[in-house]
Amino acid sequence: MFRRLITLTAGVSLALTALTACGGSDSGSGSGDTITLGFSQVGAESGWRTANTKSIQDSAKKAGIELKFSDAQQKQENQIAAIRSFIKQKVDVIGFSPVVVTGWDAVLKEAKAANIPVVLTDRAVDSDPSLYVTFLGSDFVEEGRKAGQWLVDRHKDGSDPVNIVQLEGTVGSAPAIDRKKGFEEAIGTNPNLKVIASQSGDFTRAKGKEVMQALLKAHKDIDVLFAHNDDMGLGAMQAIEEAGLKPGEDIEIVTIDAVKDGMQALADGKFNFIVECSPLLGDQLMDVAKKIDAGGSVDKRIVTVETVFDQAAAKEALPTRQY
Repeated sequence: MFRRLITLTAGVSLALTALTACGGSDSGSGSGDTITLGFSQVGAESGWRTANTKSIQDSAKKAGIELKFSDAQQKQENQIAAIRSFIKQKVDVIGFSPVVVTGWDAVLKEAKAANIPVVLTDRAVDSDPSLYVTFLGSDFVEEGRKAGQWLVDRHKDGSDPVNIVQLEGTVGSAPAIDRKKGFEEAIGTNPNLKVIASQSGDFTRAKGKEVMQALLKAHKDIDVLFAHNDDMGLGAMQAIEEAGLKPGEDIEIVTIDAVKDGMQALADGKFNFIVECSPLLGDQLMDVAKKIDAGGSVDKRIVTVETVFDQAAAKEALPTRQY
């Protein structure tokens, strides 16, 4: 009888624990079940990425979604390990922003075999599209085109060569590949616009400064800097100032992202033009996760709506800028 009483007590305790863990959560779901989203982030290499992480974390909390978050520190092997961990934990949906484009087939096939849907955010991969449900993020090629078109329009009446140096993002990453492609397509319409040097700054401010210092020593005739993100542009801006030149005047600066520091540089006249790439993808990601978990369908490609900024627009937007 004593053993039976212990067994019954343990069973009741386990049942109460299960109710607390599932039905007791404030998920907002009619069934009381909480959706679990495993998300692997690239890292914290820039102000943009920090804002992106905050958006995802805040939106998950607001949506009542349990978020298992992993920071890959810009290493693909860390992301693959995180995704495999999410598979073992049997999360409901996996989301990740891939460090690079290639090398995802094996782990994506593992997720598919486990019947766990995968959502790409911010960056694309070159894997079979059937291995993931959707890609949510910006059109990087179009961002590059917008940056290049601004230069084409600005220098359309000039006859002198315009020498451009390009700070590319992380080697092999989708934004670095696509922004370069779009930019060079656009400036190709004006033979006076020439890229005289192009080198990776790894999307970081420190590396952007380091590379720009080297470029300034190697080239005395730089007219324009095109940086694949604001952080590299801000680092390069410091290098230009330390070289005794005026950013925005002696060397025009065109960047992509529109984070607060970049917008301030634009408002101050040290940047000349910024193409927006919004990091605030959290709400859209949570909506997608809920639809997928409920068995609904989503578009294979979801493009975020973004704009561009000149100095006047930056000044107007700065007071309410969230990131």
